[in-house]
Amino acid sequence: MNRSLASVAYLAPDYDQAVAFFCGVLGFELVEDRDLGDGKRWVVVAPGRARGATLVIAKAADARQRASVGEAAGGRVAYFLETDDFSRDHARFVAGGVKFLEAPRREPYGTVAVFVDAFGVKWDLLQRAESAT
Repeated sequence: MNRSLASVAYLAPDYDQAVAFFCGVLGFELVEDRDLGDGKRWVVVAPGRARGATLVIAKAADARQRASVGEAAGGRVAYFLETDDFSRDHARFVAGGVKFLEAPRREPYGTVAVFVDAFGVKWDLLQRAESAT
């Protein structure tokens, strides 16, 4: 059996704000943006098309969902963005105004730093040790 995690729902207050952040600041690709009617859209972004899961942007539609924006993992790191060049992406993110909660650090598994996205969700920017140059 061959399986993979293809997509993950990402709760955001607004489709366009999410696309602007992920594509404009983090350099993700807009994979799909389809109007579903009644104010709903199918919006998919990805850090690259080579491999890995995409994010399906889900617009917070009610009070409970709006209160949950930014709480994807209860305050813990929710997403892990792997890169082949930590220095390049760290510099790009800092230049784009991304807030890092710590200085980059080396761990046995690679180079990592925690950042907060535009909606309050924590991410790891990670370059695995085996891909470090």
